[in-house]
Amino acid sequence: MPLEYTHSPVTVAGKTAVVIGATSGIGRAIALGFAEDGADVVATSRSADRVERTARELRERGADTLEITCDVTEREDIVDLREAVLEAFGGIDVLVYSPSYIARETVLEVTDEQWEDVFDVQLKGAYRVTQLFAREMDEGAIVHIASASAETAIPNLAAYSTAKGGIDAFTRVAAEELGPEIRVNAIRPGFVVTEQTQGTYTDGEPRFETIKDRTTQGRLGRPEEMVGAVIYLASDAASYTTGEIVTVDDGFIAATFDE
Repeated sequence: MPLEYTHSPVTVAGKTAVVIGATSGIGRAIALGFAEDGADVVATSRSADRVERTARELRERGADTLEITCDVTEREDIVDLREAVLEAFGGIDVLVYSPSYIARETVLEVTDEQWEDVFDVQLKGAYRVTQLFAREMDEGAIVHIASASAETAIPNLAAYSTAKGGIDAFTRVAAEELGPEIRVNAIRPGFVVTEQTQGTYTDGEPRFETIKDRTTQGRLGRPEEMVGAVIYLASDAASYTTGEIVTVDDGFIAATFDE
C-alpha cells in the first residue's frame, strides 16, 4: 500500500512573526518579506523613528503590525515586548533574531568594552530573546541570523566572528532542548550589502576581489536574497528541519579552486 503524501506550503501567511532588528539590513528585508507573504509582523529595534518608519512600510504591504522599541541588552525590555505581542496577537508563531551591531577591530585592537558590547547584542541577546519568547510559544519556529564570518577568517571582525560562532552552537543546543514543539534554526549569510557593509567592500580592494573569485556570480548578496531561506525555516514546510545552519552565500564557503 503506497504511503500517503501531502506537503505543507512554504509560506508564513497567517502567522504572527516577531522580527528583532527589523529596521535595517537583513532584518528589514525579512520583516517586509513576511508582510508581503501574509504574516502579521511585530517590528522592533532600539530606534523609535526607524521602527515607526518600518511599521509604515509593513502596513503598506497589508500586514497587521505592532511597532515597539526594544534594547536586547535589557531583559525587562524583552519581557515588555513579549507581553505586548501576546496582548496584541494572543500568541507567537515565529521569532527572528537579526541584530545589527558590529565592531571592526582586530584581535590586537579590540577592547574589553567592544568585545562585551558585541557579545551582549549578538550572543547574549539571542539567548535572552530565545529563552523569554520560547516560554510563551506552544509551538513554532525560531530563526537566528548567523554569519559566514564564523566559518571563514575575516580580518577586523574578531569579536563579531566569535559571537556569531556562538550563535551556531546556541542554535543547535536550543533546537535539542526546545524540540519538538519549537524548531530552532539559523541562516548563515555570506557577504551582503547593508548599511553596515556599504563601502566596506569596494571594487579593486583585496577582500572584495576574494569575494568575487569565490562566489559563483562574482558579487555581494542583497538583503532580500536572504528572505526565502528564512520563510522556509519559519514555515510548516520545514516541520522536519531543526538545529540547522543554512548557508546562503553564493558558494563562498564551499568554493574550490582550479590549480
